[in-house]
Amino acid sequence: MEIYAFSSMKMAGNGNGHEEFSFTNGVVARNGLAKVQTHKKQSEICHDDSTTPVKAQTIDELHSLQKKKSAPTTPIKGSEGAFATISDEERQQLQLQSISASLASLTRETGPKVVKGDPARKTDTTPKSHVTHHHFTPTLNISDSALKFTHILYNLSPGELYEQAIKCEHGSFITSSGALATLSGAKTGRSPRDKRVVKDETTEVELWWGKGSPNIEMDEHTFMVNRERAVDYLNSLDKVFVNDQFLNWDPENRLKVRIVSARAYHSLFMHNMCIRPTPEELENFGTPDFTIYNAGQFPCNRFTHYMTSSTSVDLNLARREMVILGTQYAGEMKKGLFSVMHYLMPKRQILSLHSGCNIGKDGDVALFFGLSGTGKTTLSTDHNRYLIGDDEHCWGDNGVSNIEGGCYAKCIDLSREKEPDIFNAIKFGTVLENVVFDEHTREVDYTDKSVTENTRASYPIEYIPNAMLPCVGPHPKNVILLACDAFGVLPPVSKLNLAQTMYHFISGYTALVAGTEEGVKEPQATFSACFGAAFIMLHPTKYAAMLAEKMQKHGATAWLVNTGWSGGSYGSGKRIKLAHTRKIIDAIHSGSLLKANYKKTQVFGLEIPTEVEGVPSEILDPVNTWTDKKAYDETLLKLAGLFKKNFEVFTSYKIGKDNKLTEEIVAAGPIF
Repeated sequence: MEIYAFSSMKMAGNGNGHEEFSFTNGVVARNGLAKVQTHKKQSEICHDDSTTPVKAQTIDELHSLQKKKSAPTTPIKGSEGAFATISDEERQQLQLQSISASLASLTRETGPKVVKGDPARKTDTTPKSHVTHHHFTPTLNISDSALKFTHILYNLSPGELYEQAIKCEHGSFITSSGALATLSGAKTGRSPRDKRVVKDETTEVELWWGKGSPNIEMDEHTFMVNRERAVDYLNSLDKVFVNDQFLNWDPENRLKVRIVSARAYHSLFMHNMCIRPTPEELENFGTPDFTIYNAGQFPCNRFTHYMTSSTSVDLNLARREMVILGTQYAGEMKKGLFSVMHYLMPKRQILSLHSGCNIGKDGDVALFFGLSGTGKTTLSTDHNRYLIGDDEHCWGDNGVSNIEGGCYAKCIDLSREKEPDIFNAIKFGTVLENVVFDEHTREVDYTDKSVTENTRASYPIEYIPNAMLPCVGPHPKNVILLACDAFGVLPPVSKLNLAQTMYHFISGYTALVAGTEEGVKEPQATFSACFGAAFIMLHPTKYAAMLAEKMQKHGATAWLVNTGWSGGSYGSGKRIKLAHTRKIIDAIHSGSLLKANYKKTQVFGLEIPTEVEGVPSEILDPVNTWTDKKAYDETLLKLAGLFKKNFEVFTSYKIGKDNKLTEEIVAAGPIF
């Protein structure tokens, strides 16, 4: 027998009769290769002695050796917490009982039966350890859902959720960067017109209702109909995902939240966006403060009272529950919880804020408010400062704290050059919503809007290199209100007094460029109260009064920064250079802008500096940049009129003794 090899060596027979082989020196076979000769062995068979045999008799046993059970990485302290002094088995039972209670129908006697684990891996028809929730009022017939097991996939890791998404959810793929690309279905954004809040004796008095309010009412009965529909849907599934997590990095004021969902995409999204508990915190989690039932794949009943479409996002503040039907867009969960924080935190004298937040190396904190397109993300992301958070914060007695554990960044036209931190954060563990990618290389094309323009990335905040962990900081030194004024009449920067701060905070102004017929383009003013009207629960003046109170108490200064146009409106003027805006922000952070000389503008009465280092002095007063002074005056009065008209809805709301505060705020607006 001849075998051809590239080297020559020889293994002689060892005398025991075994057949062996050798690379024979000097013997050349065809093609110039050394000839290999075999030698017959006397007994036994050939085997590989290079490694120790694996300790498994079957392939299933081999697979079981691949994974080891997770164990807490932090010690359990004494008797602290609900589950601290009990066995692991008892702790598991208590966790299941809590989850079963969350999933329980309120109209049937028993059910559901819940058990931990993936049904795809079950080996018995009847799980050995399960929990059945019993509810005795009212007593009705048992249902099919009470007879089946619902498998609970509890606080899975990103790797486990990747596996679930790839196996079970169409449209889930791993991109070239390692992120999980998913689809949110027919809805690629929030549905504000389908969001409802239960109006009861308490919320009727406490919440902001009526014209301008984002709160659309529903009654308790309708909420319970939708809750039952969601719970029935979730219990009909073989498995549901349950996340137990926290909101608010301030340990004294954090909320325990439970998210029950049907998709791995939703579970991973909330794993990223909420604060992730340590193993010890998870074992001692107990009963949640708030629960989300996400049955977004299942529509609401259009014949149900208050329903205007197949989508319904419902908040019940008394029950501390949220129900989602008819939309799979994950942002509904994030912003729903933000609305809850806007209700609960002010009750503790904590101001909830829709803002970015960063901190300098000397401990100076800045808050950034701004609507889409104003540069909030760009300006709050500063490599010379630490990022506390990009979107949702609380300001309490201890300082500021991030509400979330992650970031939810826009991806449209994203590039490594424009936003390197966000681009590099898109890796394993990140959820990419509705992006388009190459079917072979899996490279994402961030310019492609085929699915939606609202493409997003959700990732843990620690994916940002200069994130401040834990995400807390001292009381803010500067409050920066950003506006992209496409009318071109607001100054690049102005210092605000307290009344002006409240006025512009309540107004929440920016101007976007909108196309019209025949190719003519003109600015469109956009106002969003408190720079986040869609999420606030109380009247805007209450948040504004709290902001002014905290600023006055802790010595913070407010600034209005225009990142929009100068020298004319959109079409005739030019966008203020980002480099100039950054110089202005740097001067705010350093404190040098406080020492500048100021003069007051007409109509809006804004205090503007006469000089800022690195910024041309002529652009600091917008009237200097317009060649057509008459057009400037007309545009200025037009914008002032839009501010005044927008503010009319707030003037009837009385706050302060003898309505004095309301009058002060109105007086801080434009005068013409």
